[in-house]
Amino acid sequence: MKKKKKQYALTLIEIMIVIVLIGLIGSVIGANMKGSLDEGRAFKTKYAMEQIKDILMLEVAKGVPIETVVSEKEKYLANSGMVKDAKKMLKDGWGEEFEVGNRGQKVTISSKALKAYQAKKNKKLGTSAASDLDNDESDEE
Repeated sequence: MKKKKKQYALTLIEIMIVIVLIGLIGSVIGANMKGSLDEGRAFKTKYAMEQIKDILMLEVAKGVPIETVVSEKEKYLANSGMVKDAKKMLKDGWGEEFEVGNRGQKVTISSKALKAYQAKKNKKLGTSAASDLDNDESDEE
């Protein structure tokens, strides 16, 4: 006679513990992803601000008055051949419109959402230093 091995089944408590652990791990990963998404939006915003500024400054260098370039920014971005969708390009990573202006003969680009993100990040880090990501400072020529 052969002895049969006794098979143990998972109890309801064991299954519930596994589900709770999976939920905890998922919530930790989700919380970390939120910060990564905001960093990605900030990166996209900074890169877009640089591109827009460069393209519009090229138009100013061609002799177009800076006031005209700023007021008709979408037209000049579309005509540059470097941008697929000018309307989409004029929005930051959070979907808000960029503020495009001029200071003297310089095009200035800013984003309220990026400034808010940087302020929140600086507050979290405990720093009050001005961000080097702000594109409104005057550049040397």
